Amino acid sequence: MTVLNPVGFPPKVSRQTPAPRLDGLDGATVYLVDCRFDDSDIFLSQVQAWFAQHLPRVRTVVKRISNVYLHDDPTTWEEIKARGSAAILGVGH
Repeated sequence: MTVLNPVGFPPKVSRQTPAPRLDGLDGATVYLVDCRFDDSDIFLSQVQAWFAQHLPRVRTVVKRISNVYLHDDPTTWEEIKARGSAAILGVGH
């Protein structure tokens, strides 16, 4: 008899250094990235409204990735690196 582990075998994760903290957000462009997970668009619209009310000098850009969250989107990441100061990824509920 062969018994298989139902958990499976997780992939090896390599550590990456986080981006350095910003000095502040005044005048910054923050990308709100919709990863196309359930209701992430609703969450990000609420985040955008919060920024508008509490930090009006922060420009927010809602950006939807080109495919479902399981697939990488290098074009979006390059745009954020080139034009953004920070990003918040919305993954829904």
